[in-house]
Amino acid sequence: MPPGLFAIRGVMGMCHLLVDGAGAILIDTGLIGEPWEIRWQLRRLGLGADAVKAIVLTHGHLDHAGNLAWAKAWTGAPIYAHPLEQAHIDGTYPYAGITRWCDRLERTGRLLLRVGQPAPIDVSIADGDELPFWGGLRVVHLPGHTVGHCGFYSARHDLLFSGDLFASYFFNVHVPPAILNDAPEQIPGSLERARRLNPRLIVPQHYDVLDGAQHRRRFDRLLERRARSLQTPGKPV
Repeated sequence: MPPGLFAIRGVMGMCHLLVDGAGAILIDTGLIGEPWEIRWQLRRLGLGADAVKAIVLTHGHLDHAGNLAWAKAWTGAPIYAHPLEQAHIDGTYPYAGITRWCDRLERTGRLLLRVGQPAPIDVSIADGDELPFWGGLRVVHLPGHTVGHCGFYSARHDLLFSGDLFASYFFNVHVPPAILNDAPEQIPGSLERARRLNPRLIVPQHYDVLDGAQHRRRFDRLLERRARSLQTPGKPV
């Protein structure tokens, strides 16, 4: 993996700390356990909270933005996110249909874990924006899981941080379950967009080991499986 990329493993998933000579940024903030590890990683690198120059969100679901208010208060760094994610961050997104289960899960998490305090987006991002962090990160809009869901592409390292476009575990590689997807009809297009971008490395936000080449291979197999399923109506993908 490229230098300066550190995985922050929480109970529900991953967030990432990116560090170079210009400072550090966070991609997502996690839900449970991440604040301690973020502080530890920075301390191990000889950095303080003021080294964090930005907090960049893939999307506003609670397992990605649960510590957002804490991270902003602790570091003073601005929050970069797609503007359509503000309602998710605030806990006011109008869930409908089967995604009401996601709403119930997030409400329970906020109540029991005391996380997910609202925090305003400081810098709105859009597809194609170039963020001046870690040698340059291009915003790649990948809607479906949420409408404002974004990935971030590093041309320097040919690496895509793909957010929750898919989860990558040795025992199960899959797109997010239906109860978590605001606009599932947009997921196939986002998968195709990531395929056409053709990064050498992919790092999702839910995985077993930090191995971008492995996750790229698993992504390709996921696409192959979905393509075969289109030839077998009724088969789950």
